[in-house]
Amino acid sequence: MTAMTTSAIPVIAIDGPTASGKGTVAQRVATALGFHYLDSGALYRLTALAAQQQGIDLNDEKQVAEVARRLNLQFFADKVILDGEDVSELIRTESASQNASRVAAFPTVRSVLTERQRAFRVAPGLVCDGRDMASVIFPDAQLKIFLTASVEARAERRTNQLKQKGNSAILADVVKELRTRDERDSNRQVAPLRKLDDAYLLDTTEISADSAVEQVLDWAKDTIQSL
Repeated sequence: MTAMTTSAIPVIAIDGPTASGKGTVAQRVATALGFHYLDSGALYRLTALAAQQQGIDLNDEKQVAEVARRLNLQFFADKVILDGEDVSELIRTESASQNASRVAAFPTVRSVLTERQRAFRVAPGLVCDGRDMASVIFPDAQLKIFLTASVEARAERRTNQLKQKGNSAILADVVKELRTRDERDSNRQVAPLRKLDDAYLLDTTEISADSAVEQVLDWAKDTIQSL
């Protein structure tokens, strides 16, 4: 496939802080359009998990990057396979989220995973979510969205998600954790979380997932000529 052909494949890039709802919105938009879906955060979660399983210190950038380079993974509609094991639940824990943020701060790790993410751009199109989808991975995306919500709203959502999975969670602690992660993601040297000038802002603090999906689909129809 030539570079020109690849660049013509439409991409909807949705960035935003953790627990903003971007994953839910991105998946539903992808389904509605018949596009492929990429959860970029899963790659960082998988890298951190694989490193831990191999007894590697998550502060060792060189070794963690090597783990990222050798990841043996498969994505399916309802599960994620790492080295032949279903790790769908393991990578969705709060500790997995925190560890993903840690390894994502390493420039070498980000460089390794950049090309793996770009390989997901195949016809008929791609909807992806993360923190640098529009700024670094797909800067030529036809539609860029920065999806956010207040830290209080995000903490409440995350707390409810954790409790639904049978985990204990205290709202005040989750608020503190989200603020810490927001600061780390926004201030890291490589690919910091930020809204681009050409990205639409979508605040989901007081709107439903249905409304958010509808808004993104409306923007898509206006900006992607093939729709």
